[in-house]
Amino acid sequence: MSRMEQDGVMTRRAPIEDINEAELSVKKPKKTAAGVEAVLVALDRGFAQAGVPRTAKALLRLNQRDGTDCPGCAWPESQGHRKTAEFCENGAKAVAEESTLRTVTPAFWAEHSIEELATKTEYWLGNQGRITHPVVIRPGDTHYSQISWNDAFELIGERIRATTPERTVFYTSGRTANESAFMYQLFARSIGTNNLPDCSNMCHESSGSALNPTIGIGKGTVSLEDIHQAELIFVVGQNPGTNHPRMLSALAECKDNGGKIVAVNPLPEAGLFNFKDPQTPKGLVGGGTNLADEFLQIKVGADLALFQALGHLLLEEEERVPGSVVDHEFVAANTDGFDAYRAARKTIDWDETEAATGLSRLEIATVARMMVKSKATIICWALGLTQQPHSVNTLKEIINLLLLQGNFGKPGAGACPVRGHSNVQGDRTMGVWEKPKEPMLAALDREFGIESPRTHGLDSVDTVEAFENDDVDVFVSMGGNFALAASDTEALGAALQRVGLTVHVSTKPNRSHVVHGLTSLILPTLGRTDTDDKHPGGRQVLSVEDSMSVVRTTQGRLKPVSEHLLAEPVIIARMATATLGEDHPVDWKAMAEDYDVVRDHIARVLPGFADFNTRLKTKNGFVLPNPPRDTRSFATDIGRARFTVSPLEYLTPPAGHLILQTMRSHDQYNTTFYGLDDRYRGIADGRRVILIHQDDATDLGFADRDMVDVISTFQGEERRADEFRLVVYPTPRGCAAAYFPEANALMHRELVARESNTPGYKAMSVRFIPHEGANSAPPA
Repeated sequence: MSRMEQDGVMTRRAPIEDINEAELSVKKPKKTAAGVEAVLVALDRGFAQAGVPRTAKALLRLNQRDGTDCPGCAWPESQGHRKTAEFCENGAKAVAEESTLRTVTPAFWAEHSIEELATKTEYWLGNQGRITHPVVIRPGDTHYSQISWNDAFELIGERIRATTPERTVFYTSGRTANESAFMYQLFARSIGTNNLPDCSNMCHESSGSALNPTIGIGKGTVSLEDIHQAELIFVVGQNPGTNHPRMLSALAECKDNGGKIVAVNPLPEAGLFNFKDPQTPKGLVGGGTNLADEFLQIKVGADLALFQALGHLLLEEEERVPGSVVDHEFVAANTDGFDAYRAARKTIDWDETEAATGLSRLEIATVARMMVKSKATIICWALGLTQQPHSVNTLKEIINLLLLQGNFGKPGAGACPVRGHSNVQGDRTMGVWEKPKEPMLAALDREFGIESPRTHGLDSVDTVEAFENDDVDVFVSMGGNFALAASDTEALGAALQRVGLTVHVSTKPNRSHVVHGLTSLILPTLGRTDTDDKHPGGRQVLSVEDSMSVVRTTQGRLKPVSEHLLAEPVIIARMATATLGEDHPVDWKAMAEDYDVVRDHIARVLPGFADFNTRLKTKNGFVLPNPPRDTRSFATDIGRARFTVSPLEYLTPPAGHLILQTMRSHDQYNTTFYGLDDRYRGIADGRRVILIHQDDATDLGFADRDMVDVISTFQGEERRADEFRLVVYPTPRGCAAAYFPEANALMHRELVARESNTPGYKAMSVRFIPHEGANSAPPA
């Protein structure tokens, strides 16, 4: 790619060429994660997008005290010493994407029609750069064109007032900071709707649905220090080497302290085995740290069977040697339902368990012995467990195991749902939820003199259905890329184009801007790395909550690429004023001008945030209350933690089908593609691939690198996605994997987790047919 001079630094132009799947390259998967290569890749991406000075300025303040919270994952920072480079490869890529000097100006929109942009991939769209001006497209237009901020807000206010609250939807992604999220939900409820779907609906909603009724809180119960101190850690249904790379450092510290790690995952990911920390001599020139002591390569959707088997073995050992496993004092004082759980786990069908999991009885028994020996166990999980029909029951079974041995409220123990996007947990804490609880609504009403709606609103899956039923007139998206992230993408895309108005508060172009409503606005906003200083009181500071309930500041240090960008709180305030009028009881202008005002409101509305502004200024921020962790208390409706009993359930594909799971590549974060190199899996320059076991390919009549069309089946209905390349890979028999979001078109919107309504991205039954006119396999 050619280079250009911009702001005194050398930076590459946006890519002209798009993905060419014919260039797919496949090599052997790697067995180690990070190392020197990760550093070089991270720096190369930063220098290419933003140049050397801008990259250095951004990265040196990333995840530091009084610095910028990484716009990538939600992994916490140490409360003690922090490294100079307190970030990972993918965090550096996220910063490069946001701090880029590439720009999308009104000239870009004039040059590229919607018809043309619709042919581009997400990789091409995202790599064009930061959007510099608000733009609009109206019925009959072929291109977006510039619009003034005032006209944009007047249009939004006019359209929202012209419809009913029930037909207005406010979506948000985890990138939104606490103050913005609080204002956003306040705006929605001031209008009169709880239609507040968010990205959590699509990822960890199952976690909250399992944790709240069993331990009384929808969050994890561990700290970063607990990870370091644990005797045994389970890493289940997640790929930390790509999705949460800084977690590898914490796992390595656990190993250095004598802890053991069990990895449970369908795919043998490099980050589960060996970690080369590039900030240590061992990581630079040595063999790195071997992480997983045991690897259970489980079939997709069989984790419930595994955890039930482990419960059976633990109770069997307790019966053999009373007092050797069960923390009877804790169970008696703090839990309910133990007798029913013990009776349910009394017997087990080992033949069925082995068939369901793909694991041997010996493998499971080996891990059970590790649990018996451990006096402090943490179980970590991510989307591999949350996106199946029986996800909530699976997670409840995890809680059973932790309760059994008293693994709450003591060092090195607890439940650890590893949240994805930075501040996705904070958004929920701030009230971005379609099912708000009465105490929060009552507090909002008292604080602001409004009357919040009590009727539950639409979650993300409900919103997809509402679009398809033409029940939405206005859709506002605070970040995110809903058109591509949600299920049933082809039907959703067609339905979105019938919506009266779509509004996207964004930093860069994405698919949702192309699959737009009859009228569509794109409102460019500041990113995490940008300075936010256009206020009467000067530069402003925002806050975020990490995956372990620590609230801390975040502030950008870079000059924005355009003077026309507005901060999210300002955009929300001006939308609200244009919609609700100047005489509305909420003083939106005061909050937009001074974020301390927002935090003072939060302090009076939300538990745990008393004296918010003062506590936020402390060295490490502050930790929100967590009763199971802090006091071994459980705020369920019965005041005790609950053992639960669930039937055995696992995924069984129809004849001729496999169970397909979605996954990210290493060069990707959610729907953002940093590049085309899934380095650890050995796949590069292509994304439309299906990972499949050699024996499954043979049994189905296919060979490595065959081009196929993929058909999913659910309740007698089919979805189809064409032109995928089969890649033979060490997956479990009966299971396959494909990249998200390319495989989302196969996801029927009614295939969801019961109770949480989370899409079943890890539960699709698929079959393959040869692609008509397929070319021969590309070279390896």
